[in-house]
Amino acid sequence: MTGGVGKAIEALRYRTGCNLPPSTTLPQRLWANAYLLLTLTTLMWAGNAVASRMAVGQISPMALTSLRWVFVCSILPLLLRRELKDYAPVLFKHRWLIVALGTFGFTAFNALMYIAGYSTSAINIGILQGSIPVFVLIGAFLAHRARIGWMQALGVGVTMLGILVTASQGDIHILQHFTFVPGDLWMVIACVLYAGYTVGLRSRPAVPGLVFFCAVALVACVVSLPLLGLEIWTGTVVWPTPKGWLILAFVVLGPSLLAQLFFMRAVELIGPGRAGVFVNLVPVFAPLLAVLILGEQLALYHGLALALVLGGIWIAERRPG
Repeated sequence: MTGGVGKAIEALRYRTGCNLPPSTTLPQRLWANAYLLLTLTTLMWAGNAVASRMAVGQISPMALTSLRWVFVCSILPLLLRRELKDYAPVLFKHRWLIVALGTFGFTAFNALMYIAGYSTSAINIGILQGSIPVFVLIGAFLAHRARIGWMQALGVGVTMLGILVTASQGDIHILQHFTFVPGDLWMVIACVLYAGYTVGLRSRPAVPGLVFFCAVALVACVVSLPLLGLEIWTGTVVWPTPKGWLILAFVVLGPSLLAQLFFMRAVELIGPGRAGVFVNLVPVFAPLLAVLILGEQLALYHGLALALVLGGIWIAERRPG
């Protein structure tokens, strides 16, 4: 490793806390607790589902999506300007992958989630997010021919059944006439796109996680600007109200920045496999937050759908003995 790259990595580790000495203070102990960091991460991701509902009438979907990445990209590139310069050749070599991941995984996923908030509940949005690991399994098969065993196939089927229960509100007549709430369908599409982003991460360049995230966020910011322009042109833009600014502040600081830092730190501490299991907490936390913050009502079909989604994921992660 050359001296320049080595110094850049050391600087990045210092900024993200990776070089902390043995825990002696409370902040250091918290930074070394992977399970606490992962719990906070999934709480913030679940909070994003609640934010999509709270944003209705306070800030329009494309304004929230675009301003989210504008503020993120006004902070991170300045903090990582030396690292971005050092790794620029590697990032440029993988530019089309980074463009695709930023477009579909960051911009499209969040834009569709915020659009979904106009016609479906935060509970539904949270439960449907639980389908992402199963869509990742399918995507890995399509992209890399990763083998799907019978247990995994069963898990896929069970999770898909949970999606249908959520979208149909447990009513068989809705399934027969395909009269789903538009927001549920938008959210399913968003989950498919994010699963594609997750599968694409398998081919990510060998650069520090925070540098890679910054590059993808820059793409997301650029791609989101035309969408905001379209919203302005059609006269549907809603600029942030005072409450809208608070929602935007949470989305920027929570799901966009802190959650990313916490998740990367947790992966460093316990590995991607064990850390990834915690993502399954999102469809658990989101309905709870929706009830506590928004006063939404849990129905019996919500419980059934959640059990099917999480049960399907659990089955898909098993290995036949």
